[in-house]
Amino acid sequence: MTQPPQDAELIERIINGDKQLFAVLVDRYKNKIYGIFYGMGASHQDAQDLAQETFIRIYRNLPSHRQGSSFFSWMYTIAVNLMRDHQRKKKPVLTSDTPEAVSPDEKTPEQQLLHQEMKREIHQQLDELPEQYRLVLLLKYTNELSYEEIADIANMSTSQVKNALYRGKKMLKARIERKGGILLEAKIK
Repeated sequence: MTQPPQDAELIERIINGDKQLFAVLVDRYKNKIYGIFYGMGASHQDAQDLAQETFIRIYRNLPSHRQGSSFFSWMYTIAVNLMRDHQRKKKPVLTSDTPEAVSPDEKTPEQQLLHQEMKREIHQQLDELPEQYRLVLLLKYTNELSYEEIADIANMSTSQVKNALYRGKKMLKARIERKGGILLEAKIK
């Protein structure tokens, strides 16, 4: 069984004329890009549109990507800049129009409702955090990026990222507790 090509190899082949391979990059990252937009407060439809626009920009600018630098960080930087532009144009509204994935665990309807309420509460409170805290929390916990990758994307040092994560988690926890909401410790720890 052959391993899928690494990003650098894919990019080189796409630039050299194998354009259909761009679909492999899109498939590899579409959910993560959508997740960053949705997590930053875009509606389901806006998150899809912004993800599509991100990949259009990536495709157009692929030849300008520096060989040897992180494609992942470059891609997220494009996405974050697009989101910032979108937020300037339109105040984001948190929606819950994304269909929830059915959990393989056998949860009672009450447990499922409680879980959905908790997620909604966390997203509402997350949406009210300052952008720098919201961004680093999303990049770390929904996209599982390293401190260094987050630093590249957010244009911060790694110590600033660690500080923003600490403060963001602390602010989020305080906001949820102040609202009397349900807090899932595993999500914010």
